[in-house]
Amino acid sequence: MVKEIAAVIVATAILTIANLAEAQQPTKVPLIGYLSASSAAEALPRTEAFRKGLHELGYVEGKNLVIDFRYADGKFDGLPALVAELVRLKVDVIVTAGPSVTRPAKDATATIPIVMTNDSDPVGAGFVASLARPGGNITGLSSLAQELSGKRVELLKEIVPKLSRLAILGSSAIPGNTHALRETELAARAFGVHTQYLDIRDLKHIETAFRAISKWRADAVLVLNGPPHILRLIPGFAAKGRVPAIYHNLAIIDDGGLMSYGASISDLDRRAAVYVDKILKGAKPADLPVQQATKFEFVINLKAAKQIGLTIPVDVLARADRVIK
Repeated sequence: MVKEIAAVIVATAILTIANLAEAQQPTKVPLIGYLSASSAAEALPRTEAFRKGLHELGYVEGKNLVIDFRYADGKFDGLPALVAELVRLKVDVIVTAGPSVTRPAKDATATIPIVMTNDSDPVGAGFVASLARPGGNITGLSSLAQELSGKRVELLKEIVPKLSRLAILGSSAIPGNTHALRETELAARAFGVHTQYLDIRDLKHIETAFRAISKWRADAVLVLNGPPHILRLIPGFAAKGRVPAIYHNLAIIDDGGLMSYGASISDLDRRAAVYVDKILKGAKPADLPVQQATKFEFVINLKAAKQIGLTIPVDVLARADRVIK
């Protein structure tokens, strides 16, 4: 009897020690890498939206999650090195803030899960096999930029009724722009509008492009996706040339752009947190369908309109989600 009691005591002690040892083992805190082509200041609205999404799911930075933010500051050639750093750190998930960032991330790893926040054409860019079945280590959200091109042409036609020549600016280095350009040209053709595409891959190309726009006597400009540090300068050239321009990027309006229509990028960043949460809980990117944008915003800058002597029709103003006066 004494031996049996002693055996029970020993077994209980061993179990208690084992439980204590297990309880004392530090819990691994997930490490997320967030990679942006822009600067920290430019990306702030987006990173805050991403943080908000994580907070809504119960994550607290520094406690049950760590985020390593990396910014290229507009230097696209520096993106591969930034991705390589995240891969060396063995982050649990890489979040990419745009197609120009997703490309080097895809090239750098086929094993670390990658969550896209706003890639316009992930299938065409070769990031995923299909929206329903991504099939690899990449999933996330699509901004549907190419499908919105027709709407932008329509809006330009409404504010410039005599629109017959449309200059299209964009960067061929941006995945998804090829599809967006094709959709824009088709939409313009349906309105009987002639188009001229001008590729802008460097700052020096902007001035050259606007000289061509002036020489061609374009009635308006439609701006596709491009490097943030380049896009920010376009409103100044458009104002100087007194030519109306529409952008896909809502942030450009705060830099003096006339108007923009596109997916709410901050909403996409907030929703990207859901993918991160699912992956951390064991889901595989290949099994998570790419979701499309559901929130769109139309913004008009009346200051910019006044600067070029343009009157925005009342019915167009009434449809705007935000009007800058």
